[in-house]
Amino acid sequence: MLEKWDLRMTDQVKALFYDVFGTLTDFRSSIAREAEAVLKPKGFALDWGAFADAWRGEYQPALEEVRAGRRAYCKLDILHRENLETVLQRFGVTGLGEDDKQTLSLGWHRLDAWPDVPEGLARLKKTFWLAPLSNGNISLMVDLARRNNFPWDAILGADIAQDFKPKPRVYLAAAAAFDLRPDECMLVAAHSNDLAAARAQDLHAAHLARPNEHGPGRGEIAPSVPVDYAVKSLVELAEKLGV
Repeated sequence: MLEKWDLRMTDQVKALFYDVFGTLTDFRSSIAREAEAVLKPKGFALDWGAFADAWRGEYQPALEEVRAGRRAYCKLDILHRENLETVLQRFGVTGLGEDDKQTLSLGWHRLDAWPDVPEGLARLKKTFWLAPLSNGNISLMVDLARRNNFPWDAILGADIAQDFKPKPRVYLAAAAAFDLRPDECMLVAAHSNDLAAARAQDLHAAHLARPNEHGPGRGEIAPSVPVDYAVKSLVELAEKLGV
């Protein structure tokens, strides 16, 4: 891990981009809660965490169909809805009406932020432009922002690039949307592969540890690739960036 404590680098950075699922939001606990709220009253008794894990497990394979060119770009909401059918079948959930399926699918719009996020983003906004750089579609990002008070200056990511991370154009399109060079931008993420892809396009990188992303003790506690900063909270990142 490479950490650069050179303030001249932070003076150069004008925009901070954020991964959202796992980095800013606790999707596992949130989706487990949403699944229980919809399915328990229908008489289903499931391992709600396992249900959330299984649904999330369909995420990357669905994205890869688009990244590989086997399917035209479509919004993540569509993929989440399709993947839900697979997971319901796997868990033996039958007889669910379309309204309940849609309510459950849109649970991804109701994720809760990790506790450090509101304060960290508020501090960082004093100095930097802020935007999500997520595979989530714009309406999903807006709903999460309104729910969690994310103070975005713009909504960037997959819908802007019409592709999914870690394809290079997703990172480059975000920088271009702000009329910035890639090296004037920094990605903040809890996933080393995302950060490595951003660095390959000359963005700076900050790793935010989320050790419980996939359940207790099941998340990255440190980056496995070189980064500019490695922190345990957004508040710590704000401190290291001098805001």
